[in-house]
Amino acid sequence: MIYEMRTYTLKPGSVAQWEANFAAGLPSRTKYSELGGLWHTEIGPLNQVVHIWPYEDLQQRTEIRAKASQEPDWPPKGGELLLNMESEIFIPAPFSPKLGGGQKLGNIYEMRIYQYQVGSMPTVLERWGEALKGGRLELSPIAACMYSDIGDLNVWIHIWPYKDLAERARIRAESQKLDTWPPKTREFLVAQQTKILLPADCSPMA
Repeated sequence: MIYEMRTYTLKPGSVAQWEANFAAGLPSRTKYSELGGLWHTEIGPLNQVVHIWPYEDLQQRTEIRAKASQEPDWPPKGGELLLNMESEIFIPAPFSPKLGGGQKLGNIYEMRIYQYQVGSMPTVLERWGEALKGGRLELSPIAACMYSDIGDLNVWIHIWPYKDLAERARIRAESQKLDTWPPKTREFLVAQQTKILLPADCSPMA
């Protein structure tokens, strides 16, 4: 399986209209494949929307996008609201839950984006898999974790749902008390960033 993560930067003040246009066109698109999730940024780079689409492989992605482009309602209206578009392909970790499926996990989602040193990803995957089993998931679930395949390389993304920012702060404080958390990968880290995301009403994660 692969995930295509599309990040769009919109004109200020246009997120609500863009999401409404997306929701209107979505039934035409989901005839071909499901949406993993759709969010907009609340903290971090503002006026961004992030949508993730699961596919079996790149060939299926190409075929489905070609079919969907023939639909009159897809892509959604509102191209004039867009300032920038990015597309990246990620591979979910073997221990990652699957995005989508109509599961609501939280009211907010934290997307943490880590850049690791070249050649370190196999070790990162091994240590993350071990650390997640060491008690962290008993505090709160993880929505997804994945590593880049096309786009910026050596990128690791993990997405965490929370009820609110207060719960996030409490759980993160509790996790620091675990001997197994955070995963022992700091020696490989090059850069870190985080985004707090709110799910759109039409998102399967809402």
